[in-house]
Amino acid sequence: MPTITFNLNGNPVSVDADNDEELLWVLRDRLHVHGLKYGCGMGLCGACTSHIDGVAKRTCITPVHKVAGHNVTTIDGLAKDGNLHPVQQAWIDNDVAQCGYCQAGQIMQAVSLLNQNPNPTDADIDEAMGGNLCRCGTYFRIRDSIKKVAAGKYNGSYAPHADAPGSAWGTTNG
Repeated sequence: MPTITFNLNGNPVSVDADNDEELLWVLRDRLHVHGLKYGCGMGLCGACTSHIDGVAKRTCITPVHKVAGHNVTTIDGLAKDGNLHPVQQAWIDNDVAQCGYCQAGQIMQAVSLLNQNPNPTDADIDEAMGGNLCRCGTYFRIRDSIKKVAAGKYNGSYAPHADAPGSAWGTTNG
């Protein structure tokens, strides 16, 4: 088995794994990172969404060898220095979660959207979030939370998360 080395939630890790083993199972079973969830196993529901170099990816269909030398951030590593990411805080303040199963993936997808587009329109939000399923139907609260973060209601103006290229998360612009 080859050794795959990458950064996980800001820390370097190495793991022995088959190149084609799905990243989801490497993270959960070998590295004991349990915030991301298994949903469909086909990349259709978004429950397993994490970031690879700041961009949302479905870990259930990502072979682990694809992350060698890259930065992987899961919901477990999104908070910084004990402070929730603005999207996480918005989720709490707006009571987004009901059962909560899909929320880690929803949050990671929303952060990725805001990293790429800090002022998304409703259409932008619908397009970016459309692949993340919520059986409880909290989509209106998800959209509202994303819009509030984009509007600067959390930490001033939105700044991308630390794993995004050119990121300045943790600073405020207003």
